[in-house]
Amino acid sequence: MLKLLKDFNKKDWLIIIGALLLIVFQVWLDLKLPDYMSNITVLVQSEGSKMSEILTEGGYMILCAFGSLAAAMMVGYLTSFISATFSQKLRKQLFEKVQNFGMEEIKKFSTSSLITRTTNDITNIQMFIAMGLQMLIKAPITAVWAVFKILDKSWQWSAVTGAGVLVLIMMIVILMITVMPKFKLVQKLIDKINGLTRENLTGIRVVRAFNAEDYQEEKFDVKNKELTKTQMFNQRMMAFMSPVMYLIMNLLSLAIYFIGAYLIDQANMMDKVTLFGNMVVFSSYAMQVIMAFLMLAIIFIMYPRANVSAQRVIEVLETNESIKDGTFDKKTKKTGEIEFKNVSFRYPDADEYVLENISFKVNKGDTIAIIGSTGSGKSTIVNLLMRFYDITDGEILIDGVNIKDYKGEYLHNKLGYVPQKAVMFSGTVNYNVAYGDNGKKKSDKLIKEAVKVAQAEDFVLKMPNKYENDIAQGGTNISGGQKQRLSIARAIAKEPEIYIFDDSFSALDYKTDYVLRTELKKYTKDATSVIVAQRIGTIINADKIIVLDSGKMVGIGTHKELLKDCDVYKEIAYSQLSKEELENA
Repeated sequence: MLKLLKDFNKKDWLIIIGALLLIVFQVWLDLKLPDYMSNITVLVQSEGSKMSEILTEGGYMILCAFGSLAAAMMVGYLTSFISATFSQKLRKQLFEKVQNFGMEEIKKFSTSSLITRTTNDITNIQMFIAMGLQMLIKAPITAVWAVFKILDKSWQWSAVTGAGVLVLIMMIVILMITVMPKFKLVQKLIDKINGLTRENLTGIRVVRAFNAEDYQEEKFDVKNKELTKTQMFNQRMMAFMSPVMYLIMNLLSLAIYFIGAYLIDQANMMDKVTLFGNMVVFSSYAMQVIMAFLMLAIIFIMYPRANVSAQRVIEVLETNESIKDGTFDKKTKKTGEIEFKNVSFRYPDADEYVLENISFKVNKGDTIAIIGSTGSGKSTIVNLLMRFYDITDGEILIDGVNIKDYKGEYLHNKLGYVPQKAVMFSGTVNYNVAYGDNGKKKSDKLIKEAVKVAQAEDFVLKMPNKYENDIAQGGTNISGGQKQRLSIARAIAKEPEIYIFDDSFSALDYKTDYVLRTELKKYTKDATSVIVAQRIGTIINADKIIVLDSGKMVGIGTHKELLKDCDVYKEIAYSQLSKEELENA
């Protein structure tokens, strides 16, 4: 928790100091109240006392009470401001950190856990700062100040107050030891609940299609019951503290008055009034001491959960990114050139290589296609080219520069990526096509041209608001083929040096696929294209075709060359098209 608090800036510390001074003032006012109460007690029991004197002392008590209230309100405002602004900065810091994560780190934490850490965990920290900060300052000041006020009153009263405080501390320690591990478990269970909810919502169509609602509900119910059971245990343990606190307070008051009655009974007539006044004052101060420890107890209740949340946030912030940005951001002599030199790759913690010794070169304006059976490593090549992962061995060059040397932003400006699964963001058609920043202004003319080339113009113009029509998050209000075409339009509007299509034509019918590729070839004649595909028809006219099998490159060449020399390619080709269709292609 303290690691996060070091991020407080100068302004935050000035506000904290201001809150500290206000708390000291508030405590001073609270501890003045028993003194006035004692004076009123003495005045009431003394002969010749005037009502005006009693009312004056009462007036001072009212002023102290209202002054304490005003100070408490100001402290509450200041601590709320600090906690809210601190949480805002922390959320931003966490979000930016996750933005820079590679796929390795995302998989390590899981998406659902990162969402929980950015929302629920930071809320726990905010609550602790807002409430805990004022209690953490006020409690020890009140306790120490009140103790000094009562030390000279009576050792019997001091002893019984010390015994009450000792019982209180023992109970807090036992509670901390018991509850702390459970709070860690709660946050992990919330991660799992989020994960299950996200999984169910993402796959809702499959769930319904297979009548798996009961299965999903049962799976969710198991984790939900486990979370509820753990939360119930924590709440019951915390609820146990409140009655014990009040029991100690009431027993302490009873003990003080019981001892006081004995001391007054044994005293002479002159000391009885003084002892009675001392007893009233001591009782008030003793309650202040107990209330101070009660505030500390509340902090100890909040701290375990906030500390667990802080550790989870720190774990993300202190994670070193596996993908380190380079420094190269200068204009290169070459453009649109790709070269793989003996590239091998295996996923973190995996024993076997996914790709082995992949070498090829693509010149500007060429179209290179990658084909192979499922799991052969086609999409992995795209992931390495986009630098979502770093290669294990070898070297990847773009425009003659190792991609590890590029600044991430500069590298991605060169690439126009169309993922296998089209991703749509909540916003308009214009917003989705013009998405991102690559240092070039995307005019309305460019957006419309990109939509036209991607064969999306026909359905966009039929929408009620055309280019300003809203697209739902994930593109749930348009079809899969429409999403894919808008995704392709987004890459075209970027005007990159290199286009990367990761099985991006699979959701299109053969006619649309053919027309789109024809128009795309005309529009991107000066750009390099990398196409990952399952269909032979999609890649048949590529300048080079790479054939993968179990992570190894078993063939490279044109369609006709591979039909003669590569058995794996022939097998794929003849499984999709007839001999006549292949020979006439």
